[in-house]
Amino acid sequence: MLNVRNKHAAERERLVANGLREVVAELRLVEPADYVAFLRMDAFGNIADIVESSAQLYLAPGVLRFAESGEEHLSWGSAPTIDLDLELRLPEVSVHFRLTLTATRAAVHINYIAFKDPDADPSVNTQRLAKAIEAARMRTAPRV
Repeated sequence: MLNVRNKHAAERERLVANGLREVVAELRLVEPADYVAFLRMDAFGNIADIVESSAQLYLAPGVLRFAESGEEHLSWGSAPTIDLDLELRLPEVSVHFRLTLTATRAAVHINYIAFKDPDADPSVNTQRLAKAIEAARMRTAPRV
C-alpha cells in the first residue's frame, strides 16, 4: 500500500525543485570549494548573498533565503556534496528544505512545510503550493 504522506511529500519536493531549477543552475556555478570554505568559516552572509543574487532574476524579492545552515561532505576519491538549508517564503506557504548539490545533480528534501489556513485534503495543499511557487516566479520577456 502506498503511503499517502510520502506521495504528497515527493510531489511537493518535485514542485519546489522544478520551481527553482534556474536558481539551482545559478547556485551550481559557484565552485564547491567556495561553499566548503564559507560553511567551515561560518561565513553564512556570503552564502546568503549568493542565494539572493542567484534568485533575483527568477523569483520575487525575499521569496528564497539561506537559512544559515548547511553541510559539506568531502571524502577522498569522490566529488564533494554541498547541503544548503533554504527557506521559501510564499504568502500561502512557508517551506524549509535542504538543497543538495553534487557535481552531477541537485535534490530537494523538505524538512518542514506550513500552509496558511491548511486544507484537510493534502492534495489541495499541494495544489496551493504549486500556485504559490508559480506566482512567485518572475515573468520574463519572451525570447525573440
